[in-house]
Amino acid sequence: MPFLLSVNLGAESPTEYSRIGMTGIDKRPVTGPVEVRAPGPKGVGGSGLVGDRVCDLRHHGGDDQAVYAYAREDLDAWSAQLGRPLPCGAFGENLTTMGVDVTAALIGERWQIGGHVVLEAAVPRIPCRTFAGWLDERGWVKTFTTRAVPGAYLRVVEAGVIQVGDPVTVVHRPDHDVTVGMVFRALTTEPRLLPRLLVADALPDEARQRARHGMPFELASDTL
Repeated sequence: MPFLLSVNLGAESPTEYSRIGMTGIDKRPVTGPVEVRAPGPKGVGGSGLVGDRVCDLRHHGGDDQAVYAYAREDLDAWSAQLGRPLPCGAFGENLTTMGVDVTAALIGERWQIGGHVVLEAAVPRIPCRTFAGWLDERGWVKTFTTRAVPGAYLRVVEAGVIQVGDPVTVVHRPDHDVTVGMVFRALTTEPRLLPRLLVADALPDEARQRARHGMPFELASDTL
């Protein structure tokens, strides 16, 4: 049974890689229950997890990026490639899962976590300079983009409380083939895929506009 291996919260800390000079990317595992709720629109709302800090509200947080999930199996693969340990939370993820193929999740796919919380896959994570600076890996934006295992931002459909060990159950899969991985590739290295994204009704407005107008992201500089 897929489950939550770790729930991770971040505090505000200084960084030279963000325009505002602060970041909440340093997520640390917690052991107790954590309340999950929709934080509000982007630019106003922060994290969907109570007690988790999001600093740059222009680019992070809000309802469509309320919770960031990354698979422990994918962290382990990165750890082997980079030759260094990557603890749960190392990628700034709120939820470290076991037994979930996060990259293969469909946009609009819903996961029930524990008894009450329901989250919906919304959009992949796009790497930024803060992420590269946090990991202190030269060329990280390119490396992460090339591998195309981005993890998923989730929106909160049903609020409640989660904790380590909660089962993760897929309770809805929409009738299309647009995965988190496809959206990531379309928005970065394979813009020819952009028109295919439009069949995913749950795709956030910003990504939908990029798909409609053929506008992939201009990736951040790899210079640390």
